[in-house]
Parts: sequence; C-alpha cells; structure tokens
Amino acid sequence: MCDSGELMASCCGPLLEGKRRAETAQALMRSRYSAFATGNTKYLLETWAPETRPAELRLDDRQRWLGLKIRRVEAGSATCAHGLVEFVARFKIDGRGHRLHEISSFRRAQTGWLYVGGEQG
Repeated sequence: MCDSGELMASCCGPLLEGKRRAETAQALMRSRYSAFATGNTKYLLETWAPETRPAELRLDDRQRWLGLKIRRVEAGSATCAHGLVEFVARFKIDGRGHRLHEISSFRRAQTGWLYVGGEQG
C-alpha cells in the first residue's frame, strides 16, 4: 500500500494498530499515507504535532488513494531530531486522477516521530 515493497502486516500495519512506532520520518510518512488510504483519522491525528494538528479531521469518502512515491528524504533517521520527506501521492475523486506533491516536515518527540506540516510542491 505504501510502496515500500513490504506487506502491510510487516510494514505499516503494526504502526496503524499501535503495536509499534515509526523508527524514521520516512516510515511515519509511509504509515500516514496508509492511514489516509484506509481512513484511519485516529492515527493521523495521533501522529500530528500538537502545534499544527487540526481540532478534527474529515476525510473525503470519495477519495481513492492509488500510490505513493518517495522522491527525497533528508535526515529523519532514528538518531535525528528532524526530518524531511518529499513525496508524490496519487489519488482519484469521482474517477478523476489527482496528484499531491508535498515536502513534509517531521520532528522526533519522546512519543516518537510526528508530522509537523508540509509545503505543496
């Protein structure tokens, strides 16, 4: 689902289920894509930095996620405090294709990696 080449059960599944935390910013990015694709708003809000997190999150039921391509990763390893992931996610709404190109910022907190925000590319 997240284009890592791994099965959901061994990649994003345990993260979405709260069984383990993302070890890198890229792993969090991939799991958040999977959360969008599966409609897991709880996970999305839990992994969003409090200072930028919306009070609530509503996903469009018509949106169908088709794929994720990571273009660039800067820092974001298990020993880093911050990370950046540039990606392109493809989706359809009412049969029409769209692309989301974003450069996302992440920070590592005591509770694990958090999504801070992104700039559209």
